Amino acid sequence: MSSPAAVGLTRWHEVIKGGSNPAALASIMREDAVFHSPVVHTPQKGRPIVVAYLSAAGKTLGNDSFQYLREVVDGNTVVLEFQTEMDGIHVNGIDMITFDDEGLITDFKVMVRPLKAVNKVWEMMAAQLEKGSSS
Repeated sequence: MSSPAAVGLTRWHEVIKGGSNPAALASIMREDAVFHSPVVHTPQKGRPIVVAYLSAAGKTLGNDSFQYLREVVDGNTVVLEFQTEMDGIHVNGIDMITFDDEGLITDFKVMVRPLKAVNKVWEMMAAQLEKGSSS
């Protein structure tokens, strides 16, 4: 029998392969989900804001060079190491995702390195979030 984290991780991969569509993201997330950004100090709480951040991340980080390098599953938490390139800058980071007992996302934390990459992520995410809120 699959663990909730394994079920959730399978759903996560399906959604990002499908382009991180906001409706698909919302379908795999709890209403009270929390997002921890590498560039925003306070946790972002609630499905709508978490979907907005993850959708914007899919449009900025999820380019042709994006790939997951490693997956670690422990209980209801998975850690996914990723790499991508944004405007010629190498980005390395992790997605730390916690799932509930039904395999829905409860908590999503992103950490990015090096500093040049953090700055690029901040710049591109801010532009994408601004574009998303004006459309």
